[in-house]
Amino acid sequence: MSKITGDTFNVGLLKRVFEYVKPYRNIFIASVVLTIALAAITPVRPWLIGYTLDHFILEGNYSGLVEMTILMIVLLVVQSIIQYTQTLLTNTIGQSAIRDLRVNVFNHISRLRLKYFDQTPIGQLITRTVSDLETIADIFSEGLIAMIGDLLQVIVIICVMFYIDWELTLVVLLPIPFLMIATRIFQKSIKVAFQEIRTEVANLNTYLQEHISGISIIQYFAREDQEYKKFKKINSRYRDANIRSNWYYSIFFPVVELISALSLGLLIWYGSKSILAKPLDVQPGTITSFILFINMLFRPIRELADKFNTLQMGMVGAERVFKVLDTQETTLNKGTFAPAQLQGAINFDKVWFSYIQDGKVNEEQYVLKDISFEVKAGQTVALVGATGAGKSSTVNILSRFYETQRGTIRIDGIDIKDYELNYLRSRIATVLQDVFLFSDTIVNNITLNNPTISFEEVVEAAKKVGAHDFIERLPGGYHYNVMERGATLSSGQAQLISFIRALVYQPVILVLDEATSSVDTETEMLIQKAIEQLMKGRTSIVIAHRLSTIQKADLIVVLDKGEIKEKGTHQALLKMNGYYKRLYDLQFSSVGIANS
Repeated sequence: MSKITGDTFNVGLLKRVFEYVKPYRNIFIASVVLTIALAAITPVRPWLIGYTLDHFILEGNYSGLVEMTILMIVLLVVQSIIQYTQTLLTNTIGQSAIRDLRVNVFNHISRLRLKYFDQTPIGQLITRTVSDLETIADIFSEGLIAMIGDLLQVIVIICVMFYIDWELTLVVLLPIPFLMIATRIFQKSIKVAFQEIRTEVANLNTYLQEHISGISIIQYFAREDQEYKKFKKINSRYRDANIRSNWYYSIFFPVVELISALSLGLLIWYGSKSILAKPLDVQPGTITSFILFINMLFRPIRELADKFNTLQMGMVGAERVFKVLDTQETTLNKGTFAPAQLQGAINFDKVWFSYIQDGKVNEEQYVLKDISFEVKAGQTVALVGATGAGKSSTVNILSRFYETQRGTIRIDGIDIKDYELNYLRSRIATVLQDVFLFSDTIVNNITLNNPTISFEEVVEAAKKVGAHDFIERLPGGYHYNVMERGATLSSGQAQLISFIRALVYQPVILVLDEATSSVDTETEMLIQKAIEQLMKGRTSIVIAHRLSTIQKADLIVVLDKGEIKEKGTHQALLKMNGYYKRLYDLQFSSVGIANS
C-alpha cells in the first residue's frame, strides 16, 4: 500500500484534488467566506455575556439586560444559520468533487488493458473507487476547510482575550505548550493507525469480493470452515487496527481535558486573587467570559489534531486514487483509420507474443511464436490444440487486449494498430464459453444499454438464433432480470443470449470460443443453428474443442506450445497423418469408447 511521505502532506497532491473543485469555485468561495464569518462571530457571544454581567446584571439595569439578551439570541440565530449553510456548502463541494472524480476513475479503469486486471485484485479497485474516494470528500467536509475555520477561531479568540486582559490571557495560555506536544504525538500515532486501517479495509474488500464470487467452489469442496477462519484473521486485523486508533483517542482526549482543566484552574486562581484585591484588578464579567473562551479555545485545538489526520487520510486516499488514474496500462489509441466498410480479411504475419508486456522477454516466455496464417473475408478459421497451446491468446491480440512484441496483424491489409481502437473492437464480436451476464434485464444484457439498438432489432436477432421462444416464456419476457452472472438461467440459455448480443452489434469479424462443450444435446443443436446464423457472411475465428464442429472450416490451424504445427483443411490435415490426425483419432476413439 502506498503511504504519504514526509511529516505532513504532498502539496502537489492537494492541488490535484482541488482541480476537481474548480467547477464549484463559487460555492467554495462562499464556504470560505462563511468559515471566516463564523470564526469572527463565535467569540462575540462570550464577550457579550461578560459585558452584560459587569454593566447590566451587577448594576441592576433590567432594560439593558433585556436588550442584550435579545441581541445574544439574534446573534445565536445568525451563528446557527451561518453554521448550517457553511456545513451544507462544504459537504456539497466534497460530494460534487468526489462524484466527478469517481466518474473519471471508473472511466479510466474501464479502459485499462486486461494485463492490469491480471495483476490487480478487483477488491482493491473497489476500495479505491468507493471508500478511498470518500476519504477525499472528508478533505472538504471535515478536513481542510474545517481546519481553517478552527485555526481562525483560535486566533480570533486569543486576540479578543488579549484585548480584554493581556495578563489574564498569558496566565490562561501557560498550559498550551503541553497541549501542542500532546497533539503532535497524537497526530503522528493516529496517522500510522489510520494507514493500517485503510490497508486492512482493502484486504477485507479483496477477500470478500474474491470469495463471494467464488462461493460455489468453496461449497463444492466444503471449504467453508477454512475460509471462515481465514476471514476471521483478516477481520481481526481490521478490528485491531481500529482499536489502536481508538486507544490513541482514549488517551489524547482525557489529556486535553486535563490541560483544559489546568488552564481553567489557573484562571480561577488568578481571577479570584485579582477580584479579592482592592481595587478590583479583574471584573467578574471578564472571568465569566474567559471561562467560556477557554471552552471555545480548547475544543478547536483538540479537534485540530483529529481534523489534520482526517486531512491526511484524505491525502492517503487521494494518493492511492491518483495512482490508479496515473496508471499507463491503457492501450495506445494512436490509430485514426475507420473506413465506412470493412471486409474482414485477416492476416497474421510472423507474430510473437508474451504476456510480459514490459521489459525484456526471452524466448521461453513467448506464448505465441512466429504465428502466420491468412483468412479471406467471409471465411472461417479454426484454432485447435491442447490447453495452453495459445488459442485464446491469438484472439485476444486480434482485438488488441494485449500488444504483440513482434510481427504484424492486419485486417484488410491494414495494421490493426492503425485502426481507431473503438472502431476496431466494435467490428469484432467475441462470444466466450464462460458467458458473463450483468444483473439486469435480458434486453439490457443484449444491447449493453446501447440506445442505437432498438427493441425490434433485439427480437429479430433472438428469432434468428432460436432464442425468442424461451425468452418469451420467462416472467416479463425480454425484461426478465437475469440476476448477477445470469444465475437464474441455464448455461445454454446464457450462451444464446450472448449470441444475440453478438448479432445485434452486426460485427464483421466473429470470434467463437466453443460453446457446446457443457450443454445437453438438444441445446447443442440449438446453439449450432445459432452459430450458423452468426457466421453467415462474416469472417469467423473458432476456438475448437470438439473437432466435429469445425470440419467445414476453410482453414484449420493446429497450435502446440505457441507454435503452428500444421494448417490446412480438415481433409488435407487428415492426409498429413500428423498432429491433427492424432488429435482427431484420440477424440473420436474416446467418443466411441464412451458410446460403447
